[in-house]
Amino acid sequence: MNTTTATAELPRTHTRYPRRPRLVSAEVLKLRKRRGLVLATFALTVLPMIVAYVVLVALHATEPAKHGPAGGLENFSGSMYLLIQLGVVAAILFGATAGAGDLRSGVFRELVVTGRSRLALFAARVPAGLGLVFAVASAGFVITATASTVLAGSLDAPSAGVLVGSAAWLALVTGLALVLALGVSSALGSRGTTIGIVLGWQLVAMPLLLQFGALGSLRKGLLGAATGRLEPEALLVGGAIVPMSLVAALAVIAAWTVAPLAAGAWRTCRRDA
Repeated sequence: MNTTTATAELPRTHTRYPRRPRLVSAEVLKLRKRRGLVLATFALTVLPMIVAYVVLVALHATEPAKHGPAGGLENFSGSMYLLIQLGVVAAILFGATAGAGDLRSGVFRELVVTGRSRLALFAARVPAGLGLVFAVASAGFVITATASTVLAGSLDAPSAGVLVGSAAWLALVTGLALVLALGVSSALGSRGTTIGIVLGWQLVAMPLLLQFGALGSLRKGLLGAATGRLEPEALLVGGAIVPMSLVAALAVIAAWTVAPLAAGAWRTCRRDA
C-alpha cells in the first residue's frame, strides 16, 4: 500500500456550518421577492428618521439660541416613539403577507400536496418574518442611535445601557406585532383584512382603551400595557399608563404570543388545500 492509497483511505472530515432549515429559507426568499414590500418598509422606518434629524440639524444651524442640538436623550426618546409606531406598521405588513401570501398565490396547495407538514409550514413563517422585521427596524434604529449620540453637543447623549434597552424594546414590540398579524392572517386567510384589523387595533383601539381609567385592572390584559411596563425608564414620561408587576407583564406578553400563533396554526392545519 503506497502513500497515495493510505491518504485516500483516511476518513475525510467536513466542517459543518449551521444553516437555516430549508422551509425557513424558503419563507425568507418568498418575502424578499416582494421587493415593493421590502423597499416600502425600509423607506417607512429609515426615511422619517433621516428627515427628522436633518430638520433638527437645520433648525439648530439657523437659530442655535432657540433650537438646541439635534441629538441628545430627549430627541432620541421622541424619535424612538415614532420608530416604534412605524416599526409596528412594517411588522403588520410582513406578518399579514407571510400568513396569507401562500393562499393568494396558490402555493399552499402545492406544498400540501407534496406531503409537507402543515404545522411545519406555518412554523417556518415565524422566524422568517421576524428576521426581516428586525432588519427593517434595526436600520431605523441605527440611524436614530447614531444621530442622537453624534449630534448631542452640549446635551446628555443616550448611554450604552439606554441604547441596548431601547433596541431590545423595539425588537419586542415589533416582534409581537408581527406574531399577531401572522396569526390573524393565517386564521382569516386574507392579507388585506388582516392589515385593516390589526392596524386599527394596534394604533387606534388599544391606545384608546389604555386611556380609559374606567376599565380599571382590565387594562392589564392589553398588550400595550405589558410592553409599556418593559419600556426603558429613560424613555418614559410620567411613568407607565397602567402600573403592573413584571410577572404580570410577562404573562400577558406570553398570552398575546401564544394565542394568535395557536389560532393560526390550528387554521392552517384544518384549512382545505
